[in-house]
Amino acid sequence: MAKAGDLVEIVTKDNVYHGILMPKPEIFKSNSVVLKLDSGYNIGIDKKKIKKIKLIKKAKKTKQKKKKIKLNKKLPTVSILSTGGTISSKVDYATGGTYASLTAEDFVELEPKILEFANIRAKKILQIMSEDVGYADWITMAKEIKKELDKKEVAGVVLTHGTDTLHYTASMLSFMFPKLSKPVVLVGAQRSTDRGSSDTFMNLISSVIAATQKIGEVMVCMHATSNDDFCYLHRATKVRKMHTSRRDAFRSINQFPIAKVFTNGMVEILTDYKKPDEKTELNTKIDKKVALVYVYPGINEKILDYYVKQKYHGVVLMGTGLGHVPKKIVQKIKFMTRKNIVVCITSQCLYGRTHGFVYSNLRRLERAGAIFCEDMLPEVAYVKLMHVLGKTKKLEKVKELMQENLKGEINKTISVKMFMN
Repeated sequence: MAKAGDLVEIVTKDNVYHGILMPKPEIFKSNSVVLKLDSGYNIGIDKKKIKKIKLIKKAKKTKQKKKKIKLNKKLPTVSILSTGGTISSKVDYATGGTYASLTAEDFVELEPKILEFANIRAKKILQIMSEDVGYADWITMAKEIKKELDKKEVAGVVLTHGTDTLHYTASMLSFMFPKLSKPVVLVGAQRSTDRGSSDTFMNLISSVIAATQKIGEVMVCMHATSNDDFCYLHRATKVRKMHTSRRDAFRSINQFPIAKVFTNGMVEILTDYKKPDEKTELNTKIDKKVALVYVYPGINEKILDYYVKQKYHGVVLMGTGLGHVPKKIVQKIKFMTRKNIVVCITSQCLYGRTHGFVYSNLRRLERAGAIFCEDMLPEVAYVKLMHVLGKTKKLEKVKELMQENLKGEINKTISVKMFMN
């Protein structure tokens, strides 16, 4: 009798199907059989239409033995910290989808080539999909990274992370480390390791190579194109996920990538980067009472009353164009700043910068006490405000720090070439 995982042939009244028999997901009705086709897609077949299920090949039961990683004294050592996400995912035969499963050690087994560039220390610190990442997880990541960076033999750290909120985490970690003695590289994958088109291995190899470089920044390493050409190394405070599924979904905004990283070990520097500090410093104090609000036509200004009542300390508004918000919101901002609630202005456009003086409405915002965040990305302004409010609640000092370039989040000049199609 065929069981889940077995290769089978299903004959129906209308067709013949070949594939792997899968346990029935809860979302399917009990009268359906689920089959994974050679194409990788799952289909549900009504039991009433099935004439015969023929077993072709039983699923193999294998015991995986972890290979001991040999130390190469000629190579630097990189710590890979695993947190979950698609880069740590494989097929879930209970649902037909993917789930976080692989640890960092598994990456070494699946792609031994990374051992050509570095000795690998591997540790799983979280098992979480990126949409579930919260404040406490950021702090856990930062502390675990600090532990690894403090080890003399470690040249750099690679943190595997789900892609959906990777840019939030990268930015937060950048601010949590006022000083960095070694590189920290965040890496993810758009497609899980079981897929032929997976970007996992090229991204992982490239991130390990990047973690051996003499760069004192938090960065993101992901596919630069939809092909397997090379990866871009992005500054943490200037990168954003710009596509739901493409392998080259991550782009540097208002900034050129720091470097191109090739899987043969070559690194081509494209723009300036921060040199390593002598010692790594960590500050995990953040203010969780910060919100990110999207401005849209017809927005009800009373939405902001919620944050006032909940005693929030800061709100980042994603305005339109140069940072515009409706006039009724301007009055609400004036009320909020009088209650010592910090209001920051960013732009939905992402590219370009906000400006407080071009139009009269923008000047009203300035007079109301709003802080214009230059060319800072909304998500970056959000995490930066949490970081700044963790240091001080004094409005003038907050304004000063929000408009100070702490981690490369603000560019005084933006080249037209930085606007990518």
